[in-house]
Formats: sequence, C-alpha cells, structure tokens
Amino acid sequence: MSLKIRLARAGAHKRPFYHIVIADSRSPRDGRFIEKVGSYNPMLPQEHADRIRLENERITHWLNHGAVATDRVARFLGHAGLAPMPAYREQPVQSLPKKKAQERAKANATATA
Repeated sequence: MSLKIRLARAGAHKRPFYHIVIADSRSPRDGRFIEKVGSYNPMLPQEHADRIRLENERITHWLNHGAVATDRVARFLGHAGLAPMPAYREQPVQSLPKKKAQERAKANATATA
C-alpha cells in the first residue's frame, strides 16, 4: 500500500480549509483516509500561528513507514524542519520581453546614461 501525506478539502464555497491526512494513494482526495495529522487554513495571513498546524511526531512516524508527501505538503514539512525542503525548478519567464526587445532596451539605457 503506497501512502501519501496530502491535503483533503474541507471548507465551504470560496472559504477553503484543508486537513493534512495520511491516505492510500488510490483513495479519492476528499474520501477515505487513515489518519488526520494537521490542518492548513489559506485564508489566514502567512505569519499567523494557526495557518499550518502539524502533529510532528505522527508525521515523522508515517514518514518512517514510507509515506510520501505531495508537493504542497512537502513544502510545509520543509518549513517545519520535518523533511528536507523540496527543490523547485525555475519558473517560466514568458512575460519577459523577447531577445530583440531586451537588446533595444539595453542599447537605450546605455545611450541615455
């Protein structure tokens, strides 16, 4: 049985609230789970203490038993120091000006300076 540490949605419409649960990877997102090990409330400001609540000893227990965290939960665990911080790839930069426009901007900057 492959175990996942993932989010399960529990909030009302436009008021998201998530439980951090241990679940079989084949179970539906909001369906059956093994154990609830925390909560995440994205409506609270980032510095608020109750935004992310984790049961540290239960999470380490399940990590030792082979549970794998999803990307979002792995980030929470990395900030809490329970797991290594995941590496995030460089984000696409499609909104930047193209190569010729960047060269023109650089030429204008050197001409006016």
